[in-house]
Amino acid sequence: MGLDLVHDIQKAYRQVLDSMSQPGKINTIHEQAMKNSLEIRCFPSTIVLIQMLLDTEIKFKVCSKHEKEWVKLINQLTYAQVSNADEADFILILNDAEKKDAEMALKMASIGNLQNPQCGATFIIEASSLNSGQELKITGPGIMTEQLIKVDTFENLMDLRSEKNAEYPLGIDLILIDSQDHVLCLPRTTLIEQVVR
Repeated sequence: MGLDLVHDIQKAYRQVLDSMSQPGKINTIHEQAMKNSLEIRCFPSTIVLIQMLLDTEIKFKVCSKHEKEWVKLINQLTYAQVSNADEADFILILNDAEKKDAEMALKMASIGNLQNPQCGATFIIEASSLNSGQELKITGPGIMTEQLIKVDTFENLMDLRSEKNAEYPLGIDLILIDSQDHVLCLPRTTLIEQVVR
């Protein structure tokens, strides 16, 4: 049975929302991701997020070696509009993206404005792992005191994110997913420090 665009998407949405409201909490959308029948070069959970978050009103940018194929597929699935990174509501950084393209997208991404800070871009990033890699300490709303997380993704991601989020309430939000369909969210309100051991 394929992905139910109402029931399954709502179920996955609740998991992502829970991760966004409790930064650092890892949830899973594995059940929904396994219903994906598309044979493509990405994590199955990426397709779930695309179908959940993109629609005709949304502008998106893809960082991938297969960007043209992705643009066509996303347009067919959601009717969302492709755009440059500085105008995109959602920016997808897939696991085959070149580091320089991912960094450029982060640097160009919209952080919103003081009247509409919610217009800052949201990144969907395919991470190698959400259980290993760079150790980070996070604090902020939704976190009791502080929390340690590990994220294995491209170098400089967190430094570039900190630069983009320097003028709160302006900034970008991150949704990270891995190949096991885990989801971890880092909204702009979350402060991140690298742990040095």
